[in-house]
Parts: sequence; structure tokens; C-alpha cells
Amino acid sequence: MPVSEALRHLAEDPGFWMGDAAEPDSPELRTTFPVTGGYSLVLDLDPATGERTLGLRVPAHSEPVQLGWAPAGGPYPAALRWSELDLFARVIALDDPMLPHPGLVVALLSPFAPPTPDDDEAAIAAVRTAAYLSLRRDVPAPAPSGPEQAPLPLFASDDWWPSPPAASPQVLDEAAIAELIRPPDRFSEVRVGKRFPREDLADLVRRSTALLDDVPRRSWYAQTRPLARRILDAGDLAPIPALLGALTEAGCDHPTVLDALSEPLVPLEAYWMVETLAGAEPGTLLRRRM
Repeated sequence: MPVSEALRHLAEDPGFWMGDAAEPDSPELRTTFPVTGGYSLVLDLDPATGERTLGLRVPAHSEPVQLGWAPAGGPYPAALRWSELDLFARVIALDDPMLPHPGLVVALLSPFAPPTPDDDEAAIAAVRTAAYLSLRRDVPAPAPSGPEQAPLPLFASDDWWPSPPAASPQVLDEAAIAELIRPPDRFSEVRVGKRFPREDLADLVRRSTALLDDVPRRSWYAQTRPLARRILDAGDLAPIPALLGALTEAGCDHPTVLDALSEPLVPLEAYWMVETLAGAEPGTLLRRRM
């Protein structure tokens, strides 16, 4: 599991996402997201300063090549195109059931892939919103608020003994998410530099695309591809339970695949899975539903 317990702890702190939670005594954190073909995306975090560095580890090399660096609170460099991040996140999620997409990987890395004029900002905002909404934490049950002994009938009403508000398991509220997905006023373009690993990144895109294209041809996925195509073409999620049942009957036991199609259904997670099983271009069903 590439995500350390230290990072998972940070991810449950709203201040970490909003850039106002420095931890002076905390050591630097490195999180490696293996993609495919020996390539990995590497995120270095400095909890003391809030600085973040995104790198690309290439095959047969131990240290990553820097893609971009950002100070606390940004601005973030346009180290990745959104289509690249979306593609990599899907491949990562299929290989690591602990990182469903959209989820932690998208939330962590999407600031390094700001929308460009050629991108669909509404679609990107929808995926990022779902990623931030997927961040959850365990919350304690509220303490009992009733009387220690039976009160007089006049004072037995719940109005006299209101229950304390339960803490939300959701890490970020709507206002915080709206701020996070707001398009940046400016960002630095780092892909034009001589040291930027353009060829390696292009090779990773080719390998990731080939891997994702091959998924619908594998074993039980091939049996259910026609149903996934019908859902994609109709743009209707109502047959999702039938798709889930067909996958289960065919012997599919992949946690990420099954979770994405299970109740309670999260539309954005169902979209990417239907697109993957149907062999469609990433974002096809999302744009149709929007």
C-alpha cells in the first residue's frame, strides 16, 4: 500500500487541504503511486512548510525526475495535463483497491493538473468534487444527552434534552471544496523546460492507454462489455445493478470494480468504471450525463 499511515492521518485534517496546517516537527513524507511499466508518480510533502514536489520515477531509476514544485498554498505548476492525470488515476485505481477513483490520488495530484483553455472545466470540477467528497474519517458517536434518571413528565420532551450535533465523517465541507476546485488565477508552465521528462511522460501515457484499452478484453470483463456499452450509449445508470450482477456471476472479485458499481452508488465512480468496461474514452459518459 503506497499511502502511509502518516499521510492518511494528514488527509483527515481539513487544514492540510486548505494549506493552513503546518506541523513543524513532522518529517517529510514521500508517497509513490506505481502506474505501469516501471513508472511511478512520486509526491513529496513537507508538513513543516507545506511545500509539495511531484516527480516521475522512470524504469531502472531509484530517484524521480522532478515534474513540478509548489509552495504552501500554491500556485501549482501545470506539471500534468488533466487528461494525463485522469488516465494515470484510473490505472492506479485498478491496481490498488485501497485507492478508488475518484479518491485520494486525484485529490492529492489534481492541483498539479490545472485546467487549460482546451479542457472542460465543468467536467474537471465534477471529478475533483467527487474526489474530495470521497475523503472520509472515523468520527466518535455523540455522547448521550438525556437525563441520568427519568425526569418529571413535564420535562420529558426531547426539546429539553436535545442531542448534540453529530460530527460529519466528511473531511471537507461544500464551501472548502468549492474553494479547492476554483480554477487558479495563474500557474507556471514547467513543461517547456529542457529538463522536463517529456519523452518519458509520453511513454507512460502510451503504456497507460494500452493497459486501459486492454481491460475490456480480459476474462469476465469481456463477457459484460456489451451491457457496459449499452449503459454508455444510453447514458442511463439504471442498469448498473444488472452490470454488477453480471460481473459477479462471471466471477469478478476485483474490489475496486465491484465497489464502483455497488450501492450506495456514487455516479462519478460508476461513470469511470462503465467507461473502462465499455472500452470508451475517459470522460465519455461524464460529458454525456452533464
